[in-house]
Amino acid sequence: MTDTAQAPETTKADWTSDQEPRWCPGCGDYSILTAMQLMLPDMDSRPESTVFISGIGCAARFPYYMNTYGMHSIHGRAPAVASGLAIARPELDVWVIGGDGDMLSIGGNHLIHAMRRNINMTILLFNNQIYGLTKGQYSPTSEVGKVTKSTPMGSVDQPFNAVSVALGAEATFVARTHDMDRKHMQETFRRAHEHRGSALVEIFQNCNVFNDGAFAAITKKDKRDSMLIQLNHGEPIRFGADNEFGVTSNSQGNAEIVKVSDVGEAALIVHDENSENPSSAFALSRLASGPYEPTPVGVFRQVQRPEYSSAANQQIEVAKSQQGPGEIIDLLTSQPTWEVT
Repeated sequence: MTDTAQAPETTKADWTSDQEPRWCPGCGDYSILTAMQLMLPDMDSRPESTVFISGIGCAARFPYYMNTYGMHSIHGRAPAVASGLAIARPELDVWVIGGDGDMLSIGGNHLIHAMRRNINMTILLFNNQIYGLTKGQYSPTSEVGKVTKSTPMGSVDQPFNAVSVALGAEATFVARTHDMDRKHMQETFRRAHEHRGSALVEIFQNCNVFNDGAFAAITKKDKRDSMLIQLNHGEPIRFGADNEFGVTSNSQGNAEIVKVSDVGEAALIVHDENSENPSSAFALSRLASGPYEPTPVGVFRQVQRPEYSSAANQQIEVAKSQQGPGEIIDLLTSQPTWEVT
C-alpha cells in the first residue's frame, strides 16, 4: 500500500488515460473498466504507484486506458512479468489483467505458481468462455459441446473452473463477480486489493460478438435472486427471492442445494472465508457445473500466509550482510564452467 497521507484526493479523471477504449460496442470490458476507474479514487492508491500488467487478448488492452504505469506483455506471461515487478518493487500496487484463454491456456502454469507463491498482486481474470481477439475459438473455460470455428463438431474438452484452479493452487484470496453488477465488482476488487498476497478475482464477462449471453441465465437482473448465491462471511448460505433455498454439505462433503423449509437453517453451511482448509471453499466452487445453475459469487477464501516478496527480499538482505554485494561475473564464471576452443 502507498502512503497517501499528504497526497491530494483523486477522481475518476485522474485514473483515466487519454486513450479511447477500443472494444466492441456493448462488451463487458467497458463496465469492468468503469468500475475500476470509479473505485480507485476511494482506495489508498496513487496512479504513480500503480501498475497494470496484461498479456494478449481483448482484456489485455486494459492498461492503455488507465492513467497509471502499465505493460502490455506477451501471451500468458502477465503473471510472470508481474511476479518480477512485485518482488523487485514491493511498494507498488500491482494488478494483473487477462482473459480465460490468456490466463488458463498458455499462461496456466505462470498463473498457478504466482498464486502458489503468494506473491502480492491482484489478478483479474476476465472469463467470457471464448477467445475473443482471435475471433471466436473455444477456450479453456468453454463448455463441453461448444461449437466454434475451432470446434465445428463441438468441444470435447472438460473446461476449467477458474475458482477451483485458484483454490487448488492455494491462492490466499479467491473471489468471483460479474460485469452486470458494478457495486459488486467494486466491492470485490476493493477487498482483493486490500489483501496482502496473491488475490484472484474471476469476472464473468460477456463477449457480445462471439459468445453473447453466456452468463445471461444467472446474471440478468430478473435471474440474480434465484441463480446467484451470495457468499457472506459468517452467515448461513441462503439465496432465492425469499431466501427459500440454502446450501448444505452432504455425507460425501459435497455442497448441495436444498429448500430451507425441508432441512432447517441449522443444517446450512455457515460460510467461513477465513478457514485455513480450502475444502469447504472448493466444494462451493464445484456447486455449479456451469453458468446455467445456481452459482456462488463473492469471496470464497481469504487467509493470511507469508507473502513471497517480503521473504525473498529478506533473504537478499541477509545475503548482502553476510557476503557483501555480489558480482555477476563471479556467478557466470563459477564452477562448474568450461571453455570451448
